[in-house]
Amino acid sequence: MDVLHIVGARPNFMKAAPVMRALAEKHGIKQTLVHTGQHYDANMSAVFFEQLGIPAPDVNLEVGSGSHARQTADIMCRLESVLLERTPDLVLVYGDVNSTVAAALVCSKLLIRVGHVEAGLRSFDRSMPEEINRLLTDQIADLLFTPSAEADQNLGHEGIAESKIYRVGNVMIDSLIRLLPEAMKTNLDHLPDRYALVTLHRPSNVDDEQTLRFILDSLLEVNRELEVVFPVHPRTRRRMGDLGSHASNLRLLGPLPYIEFLALQRRATLVITDSGGIQEETTFLGIPCLTVRENTERPVTVTMGTNILVGQNRHKLGQELCQIIEGKWKRGRVPPLWDGHAGERIAEAVAGLNT
Repeated sequence: MDVLHIVGARPNFMKAAPVMRALAEKHGIKQTLVHTGQHYDANMSAVFFEQLGIPAPDVNLEVGSGSHARQTADIMCRLESVLLERTPDLVLVYGDVNSTVAAALVCSKLLIRVGHVEAGLRSFDRSMPEEINRLLTDQIADLLFTPSAEADQNLGHEGIAESKIYRVGNVMIDSLIRLLPEAMKTNLDHLPDRYALVTLHRPSNVDDEQTLRFILDSLLEVNRELEVVFPVHPRTRRRMGDLGSHASNLRLLGPLPYIEFLALQRRATLVITDSGGIQEETTFLGIPCLTVRENTERPVTVTMGTNILVGQNRHKLGQELCQIIEGKWKRGRVPPLWDGHAGERIAEAVAGLNT
């Protein structure tokens, strides 16, 4: 059986790694890795592949940046010839980026089976490009690997046959558990004992100058209570450059490899983010998380974990910050099947197709 994996952005790498590792243990399964190049920082991609133990991609489509339409179209055009040449039995796509939906669409036209890892997540906000990617991919996919019960329910409400749904748990947590011991060795003596770790990259937060200025003002207020450590996404840095020295009092870092960022998360007093994956990681690590969004496609991190949605409400952000500093934050618990074995469960399901 020939399984082809499609990755395009760093969160995909963390999800694909445990699946590839588990499939490598199965007899009779050949694997091919295609990197679309949607995330085009070659140096950072190489570091992530090395740390996660992923082999170098067999194919790199090198699509680079562009509008959503242009990037999706470029991936589709370049991927079609690869699939026609290699004729895989199954294509696995990950998460909710443009590479995910582009690959699913091409496979549907070529009658190649598709498995979607991290299926069923919904924010119910169709203004988010990722939500459209998730909805379309799940309608196309033949196998839907979900992280939680509510993801199963979402798919059921959308008419997806129960026979296609496999609840496997959270593959992102597989990578976290595997690399946490290495992260714990990272030297963070240059940082204060208590700090707020920040990440921002969503267009709704960084592309509008007024919104970004408002968020940065909020972070400056946080910085009066806790030093803000802010590894800046390239997209966000470009937008911040338009604001001059507006965030000069914050500790700004460049993008970090996975292990180094995981070390920062583990030690943080709190995390302020708009990232879906970080909402999950902080819940597993037991770190309070304030999410600068009005909704989340990972509601289990709110209902069961350590995550609180603060939107762009500076007053609520300040209130929750005070609670955390005083030690009065919700501790949460780790959701079911976030146990480090999701990749193995996916591999079992895929291997079963070969019997």
